[in-house]
Amino acid sequence: MKIHLETQAKLYIQGKIRTGKYDLVWSYILDYENSKNPYPEKQLAISPWREIATLHVAKETDELLAYAESLAEKNIKTYDALHIACAVSAHCEYYITTDKKLLNTPLPEIKIVSPITFLNEMEE
Repeated sequence: MKIHLETQAKLYIQGKIRTGKYDLVWSYILDYENSKNPYPEKQLAISPWREIATLHVAKETDELLAYAESLAEKNIKTYDALHIACAVSAHCEYYITTDKKLLNTPLPEIKIVSPITFLNEMEE
């Protein structure tokens, strides 16, 4: 049931991104990961989100990498650390994920929330 609810929340959020209610930030690390996706149909499904995004973090900076390294020291996986660092560098208020480890890692720079928590906070 939890996975179903999270999926429905994610789809709802995506719909609101398409209508402009919420902003999506895209990053160079998303480009990299999508290019390495071994499933062409998934690459094609993800690619249009790049054009929908309202802000792009196009390249890494020393500050971004230093922050990602500090996250890695907290045992956050490299790609997750880079995604979060990009979100922080773009001044995002929220980082939405279903990763339990990330959800249990409080960071003062950004709110890490599940799709359901995000909707609970934003749709009040």
